[in-house]
This record gives sequence, structure tokens and C-alpha cells, in this order.
Amino acid sequence: MKIYLASTSPRRRDLLTQIGVKFEVINIDIDESWDGKENPENYVQRIALEKARAGNAFSIEDYPVLAADTAVVIDGEILGKAENRKDTIAMLKKLSGRTHIVLSAVSLVYTHEKCLLNISNVKFKKLTQSEIIDYCELNEAIGKAGGYAIQGRAAVFIKHLEGSYSGVMGLPLFETQKLLQSASYQQS
Repeated sequence: MKIYLASTSPRRRDLLTQIGVKFEVINIDIDESWDGKENPENYVQRIALEKARAGNAFSIEDYPVLAADTAVVIDGEILGKAENRKDTIAMLKKLSGRTHIVLSAVSLVYTHEKCLLNISNVKFKKLTQSEIIDYCELNEAIGKAGGYAIQGRAAVFIKHLEGSYSGVMGLPLFETQKLLQSASYQQS
């Protein structure tokens, strides 16, 4: 058995491969805008479920559709994805020396719809201006929630992580496994 992954994220593909899941990617496009009022936990779960539903609408064969969404939250604000150097600098300055929350929701649409939420607390060390500028030169943060990639060079910014490393990367594997088991999916 295989599943459909409603995501083009290379990190999510790598994580599914890591746990032996056979999948096919479905490229979906939904409106992911946040109105600034919706509770961040509700937002990330809603987006993950909407992605899975959109993937299900385009699926060719009758396989489960898995989707995820990740948000970095500080002071009740979702930081979004860094689109450029300016975004990255602003986000890293906000995160510097502080603890933020990473919300990772994973959803599955098959014979039923289910969504699970993983919450991680990530404490950054106090970053110097030089560290921020050097990190920006890598362009690693572009397209990443919160303006950093924990699996890359930003790993050295992490003073403490309480929660799921894979969740911070974008796909909480514990919750993913639970959803796959609920659909009677067996890894190879």
C-alpha cells in the first residue's frame, strides 16, 4: 500500500522515506493566509486538513492522503515563511535568546478525516548580528517557517528543544505513524 503526500516539501519526503512509507507526491495549492485573529493551533490544524482534502480531490487511486502544516509562534504571532533576507533577519531577531513554539499539524484523509497536533518549545541562544548575517548568506531560511531550518546550520542556534525534532522540521513522525496506523497502513 502507498499513500499520497499533499506536499512538495523535500523535508517531508525525506522524513516519510526515513520511516519506510511508500508515497506519491500530489502538488496542491490552497490559500494559507492567516488573518492574525485565528488561534494558531486551530490555524495550523485547519491548513493541514485543507491540504489533505485538496489532495484527496486530486487523487487518482483510493489511497490515504497525508498533509501537514507547521507554524512558528512567538508572542501569539505566527511568523510565517521567510520570503527574503529582510524577513529572515527580522524573524531571527525576534527569536534570538527566546523560547518560541513550533506547531506541526499532520492530517490524513481516507475513510475518515483525522488531524493530530504536535507542540514543541524551542529555545534559541542569543544571536549576534554577525551570526544572523552569516546565516542569511546561506539562503537556507527562504521558504522556512520562522526563518530557519533546524536540520541545517540553524541547529547551532538551538539551546534547548522540548518536543519533536521531526515536528520542528515539518512532519511530526510520532503523530504521522499514529494516523497511518489508523488507516491500517503498514510500512515496508
